[in-house]
Amino acid sequence: MLPDELSNIFRNKQKSYKMVLILSLIDEYEENHNLVFPLNKIAERFLAYYRHHSSAENPVDAPPQREASSWNDYTLAQTKTLLKTPINALSSILEFNNDQQAITFKSSIKNELNDNVIQELKAYALDELDGYNNQLAANQQGATFSLQNTLTEILNSYLHAKTQTFANHPLGVLFRQTIPEQLRKLPFIDDNYKIQGSIGQGNWANIPWIAIMDKRITGTTQQGQYIVYLFSEDMRNVYLTLAQGVTLPIKEWGRKEAYQYFEQKVTEMRDQLPLQSMQKDDNIHLTTSGLGRDYQVSTVAYVRYDRDSIPDDDQLLADLENVMNNYKLYVDSLTQEPVEENEPTFEYEELEPLDPLTVSPRVEQIKAYIEQRGFHYPTGLIENLYLSLKTKPFVILAGVSGTGKTKLVKLFAEALGATGSNHQFTLIPVRPDWSDPSDLLGYKDLSGAFRPGRLAEVLVEASQPENRHKPFFICLDEMNLARVEYYFSDLLSIIETQEWNNNRIVTSPLINRDSLRSEDQSIYGDLYLPDNVYLIGTVNMDETTHPFSKKVLDRANTIEFNYINLQQYPNDYRAEQQEMIVADNQFLRSEYLQLVDMYRDYSDLVHKTTEKLVKINHILEEIHAQVGFRIRDSICFYMVYNQRFQLLTEDEAFDLQLLQKILPRVQGSSLSVKRVLLQLMQGALGKSLVVNDLIEDASDLYQKWSSSQGEEDAKHPQTAKKIAFMLRRLEEDGFTSYWLS
Repeated sequence: MLPDELSNIFRNKQKSYKMVLILSLIDEYEENHNLVFPLNKIAERFLAYYRHHSSAENPVDAPPQREASSWNDYTLAQTKTLLKTPINALSSILEFNNDQQAITFKSSIKNELNDNVIQELKAYALDELDGYNNQLAANQQGATFSLQNTLTEILNSYLHAKTQTFANHPLGVLFRQTIPEQLRKLPFIDDNYKIQGSIGQGNWANIPWIAIMDKRITGTTQQGQYIVYLFSEDMRNVYLTLAQGVTLPIKEWGRKEAYQYFEQKVTEMRDQLPLQSMQKDDNIHLTTSGLGRDYQVSTVAYVRYDRDSIPDDDQLLADLENVMNNYKLYVDSLTQEPVEENEPTFEYEELEPLDPLTVSPRVEQIKAYIEQRGFHYPTGLIENLYLSLKTKPFVILAGVSGTGKTKLVKLFAEALGATGSNHQFTLIPVRPDWSDPSDLLGYKDLSGAFRPGRLAEVLVEASQPENRHKPFFICLDEMNLARVEYYFSDLLSIIETQEWNNNRIVTSPLINRDSLRSEDQSIYGDLYLPDNVYLIGTVNMDETTHPFSKKVLDRANTIEFNYINLQQYPNDYRAEQQEMIVADNQFLRSEYLQLVDMYRDYSDLVHKTTEKLVKINHILEEIHAQVGFRIRDSICFYMVYNQRFQLLTEDEAFDLQLLQKILPRVQGSSLSVKRVLLQLMQGALGKSLVVNDLIEDASDLYQKWSSSQGEEDAKHPQTAKKIAFMLRRLEEDGFTSYWLS
């Protein structure tokens, strides 16, 4: 019998990767009898399986389409990046050692492994892989898709699925890929229609849906008219509806005025269309929350199916075709007649939701790209930089000269397809004499003509409609050679005015249109900070530079890396070069601006994080360095993104936020500062200290950490190491701060 930890590892499977990975590990073990598996060897076996079976024309999953058209074109470097997905999916039994570039079974699993268990695991993986490939072959041969079975499966399994991990769940594939692909094959659905399904973004939706939209009148479920299957929150019913998008009208007009529009449109469409065999009332019971009322008011007509009596496929498809015929009549009438004055026309750019499953592999590709160009950075730094930019588009990189801060910005941008040659990466060296925003934004000369600064030119380029989906990076090199508050104050204030407008993030204007000549207004008038521009400042903290005020630190994640390992050497990657990714801005753009944007879906994590910050504020109160709502929200955003994308553990992520958002606020020479640092050290270590005994002499504490002996024992090791440095400075110099000098 397989141990319980191994008996269900293939229960949820999106592709065959997990089974092939396990079989590759077992093959390597049978050859070398070692339970430490080099990533290179496993990648070779993994890739060989897919190449062999695809060459033999056996059913096999295709490689990621953006990277290669066939497994023969897929490289070993790409395979190693791809393997991070099944390794993460099997994290309950596997571990990956980044330093050794090796895979191992967890200690608890190793203790139960013997030859018999390994053979049973092999048989289990082979059996699951055969079943998966047989199903794949059946699908490829056009096996009949049953809408009845699919709806029944969703209604019976969704509530249980919500208790499981969201990422990599089969229901996500079912809604986002399988159902849309099958519906597109129906004879009464042509290329005019966009089909999209959703179970939520990063967390389970209460009301999952599958929508069919005529692209001539709408490409988003947030506005316009379309067909949509809506599943009730209690999963007792599913409704096939002819409905209206509610999000944008309510956001633009308010609920009262939007409801009036919905009701008017419902009356108009019911009078215009036959709507035979459909209900024409508001008895749609989806949820007890306000959104349910929105759906009721906006629904034109519907067919209800109860969980225990879903009709057969013939009836379901006949119902769908009937609704489609009504929808076609309505769309034809719109496309033949001018839009009425009371019809809402929102300027809206449809952006597909960011799939959490794609983030971790992309981050691994960025890391591989940077390493293959001969640069090495501390473990977790690239993940941290990504999460920081996702949280807010302003990040500060601090460190001693020569650690590669500017190069990191350039390579990170380059790995995402943003280079100087395509104008998506711009390096702006800061001069010591900069004293106001005109050095960045521009100024009016004596004739009244506007002379744009380099930043203004980038913002104009990034704001062009054809560029809005591309990320633009601006590196302010050595930004504290001048006082940041003097030349950067307008940008700092503008960042805080971010708000949603038709699914884009906009800010207040940086340049007032009315202050410009008419010929300059069309280019620079009302210029704002678009949501595809990312500002990264590099700083050296020494006697030649200026310190940062709390106004700057509150608005940025400050990433410091001063721990240098000179014994890192370039690897020979000449055979397998990782190419840059051409990334959409959705990969980096913030998804939350206020806590309310994500509170409902992540309330537990928000409460947990906030309780930690409340305890920290009690400590910081002694030196009047408490954090406010801005920092609380920023840390919560960072923690939520990390949970969604599974880049770091929760403790690792909070460790970095303590390091970047809390410790930079602590400085001074008093005993109060020392007491605060010692109390923060208790939290970082995860154990109690006798603070009063350490007030006089804390050398035993910080000397241990200076020699890097205790890192594995700490809950938040990076924070503990930094506090040790700050305590040593306080005792030796009589003053301490976060910054080296």
